[in-house]
Amino acid sequence: MTVTGTATAQSGIPGKVALVSGAAGGIGAAVARALAAEGRAVALLDRDAAALRLLAKELAEEGHRVLAVPADVACPEEVAAAVDRTESALGPVEELVNSAGVLRMGPVLELSDDDWETTFAVNATGVFRLSRTVGRRMAERGSGAVVTVASNAAGTARMNMSAYAASKAAATMLTKCLGLELARYGIRCNTVAPGSTYTPMLYGMYDPEDVARSSIEGLPENYRTGIPLRRIAVPPDIADAVLFLLSERARHITMHDLVVDGGATLGV
Repeated sequence: MTVTGTATAQSGIPGKVALVSGAAGGIGAAVARALAAEGRAVALLDRDAAALRLLAKELAEEGHRVLAVPADVACPEEVAAAVDRTESALGPVEELVNSAGVLRMGPVLELSDDDWETTFAVNATGVFRLSRTVGRRMAERGSGAVVTVASNAAGTARMNMSAYAASKAAATMLTKCLGLELARYGIRCNTVAPGSTYTPMLYGMYDPEDVARSSIEGLPENYRTGIPLRRIAVPPDIADAVLFLLSERARHITMHDLVVDGGATLGV
């Protein structure tokens, strides 16, 4: 399937080329904005083409070099075409951020096959396909950095979140294995594990009027602790962690899982 998109290139802007999946909103959009602000040329990948083009327009009007690449990470043909389009328009991808994600909630005994398969197709297999495609090119060039946005649920059991937690655990270990295999090429692969963050996904989990209380105070009936720092993260909090792991300040860090949850998982 041919990927379509709109490229807006501004000449004279130095910096690396970054590709961000799940860039149309939430954490992915915050990461894209932060990367652009630091001078990167940014390819924005998401299946929400309308929202993607709005963000691309916003960033281009601020003078940034961006490319909107509508694509579904669950589709191998679209992933391959998206990476080809990115490198043809912007240059070699030197930084990859896997931020695309979906949440399907429900008890294990009531979860449908579609819920399970869709969750893994995006949250785990999508990370595999995009990382494999970009990773091959990075290995040929002998440089690059990958950050996968996982979740603190990857290491902590959550009621009604089995598919999400399992898929994020898979994405976390996949990224660590990738980091081990690509270390010989000087390529670093790390994960960021957010806790509760003000995004549409969080609002979909709770009554909108009860989001803060449920997240900060916890839900004892669900064996869920609260947040010791007494605040919910905002997407830029997670973006800062991603940018750190991509940067030269983290040049000796790989296969690491950086938890950004205000202490919700008690450091475990």
